[in-house]
Formats: sequence, structure tokens, C-alpha cells
Amino acid sequence: MNYGRYLHTASVLTNGKVLFTGGQNSGGSLTSAELYDPSTGLWNITGNMNNARYYHTASVLTNGTVLVTGGFNGGGYLPSAELYDPSTGLWNITGNMNNNRAQPTASVLTNGKVLVTGGYNGVSYLTSAELYDPSTGLWNITGNMNNTRTYHTASVLTNGKVLVAGGLGNNSINSYLKSAELYQR
Repeated sequence: MNYGRYLHTASVLTNGKVLFTGGQNSGGSLTSAELYDPSTGLWNITGNMNNARYYHTASVLTNGTVLVTGGFNGGGYLPSAELYDPSTGLWNITGNMNNNRAQPTASVLTNGKVLVTGGYNGVSYLTSAELYDPSTGLWNITGNMNNTRTYHTASVLTNGKVLVAGGLGNNSINSYLKSAELYQR
């Protein structure tokens, strides 16, 4: 890679390249992004994000763009979201989430919308969930989860439901969850 980084994301694009975004290194939070081309084994720098962030999510949308949401920038928890266009290598700001959150999950639903669940806002773990609509660039609150969760997983099932499982809850680093719940649109 061109930059050492951790707490970043990696997304396989529709063209087969892998987009690495943000993260952190000894210099702090990163805005940088780079692409790995498996056909050549080479790394190339691409456009910088508008906001430095780590503990964020990255989701490849049905149109091939990548939605990056939330995270932490070393100074605060972010509600911001931005879109990467692989055809131009540029980032564009899109609508902010309704909640600041780091360490959430993001799931691309069968209808193309993105479900973001849980996370941490700097004060508490979250039960909230919201939906991003790529056609409008807007976020809408959807039903809360039954448990506060961060560091959890979310898997889109073949029936369109999302299985959310595990994580930390009850605002305690010693509260390991064995519970799971289903989101259905």
C-alpha cells in the first residue's frame, strides 16, 4: 500500500479493484484512499475523502458507487456520509445520517437502500437504525434494535431480512452479547 493504515475499510468494486478508505496511522486520521488492482498486483492512489475517518463503514451500492458513513476523526463522532465514484476517482458529499456514529454496521438491502445499525456516538452505544436512499441521498430513521450494540455483525439473508448478532451492549466494554435480532423492511 502507499500508506500504512489500520481501522480502515476495504471494498471490492464492480470492476474487481479493491478500494481502501481512511483509517488511522501515526499521523492521525486519514482522508486518503487507494486502489488495489488484482490483475497487476499494483496499488494506486485515488481521490481523497472529504472527511478523515476511521471506525466507519463502506458499502458498494447497486450502481457501483461506494457509500462511506460515520466513523471517528480523532476529534468527534461523525454523522457525515460521502460517495466514491470509481469512474472518476472523486468523492461527493451526500446527506448526513440522523445520528453521529462510529463502529456501526452497514448493509445494502435487496431494494438498494443501505441499513446502518447501532454503533457508538461518544456517549453511549446505540439501538438506533437508519436507512439511506441512494435515489434521494437522504437518511430516514427506521425501527430501533432491541439491544444497544457496537462491534456487532449484520448479514443480509436471502429472504431480504438482516440478521444482526453479537457485539458489545449495555454501554459496557464487558457486556458481550450473545443475542441476535432480525430487521425486516
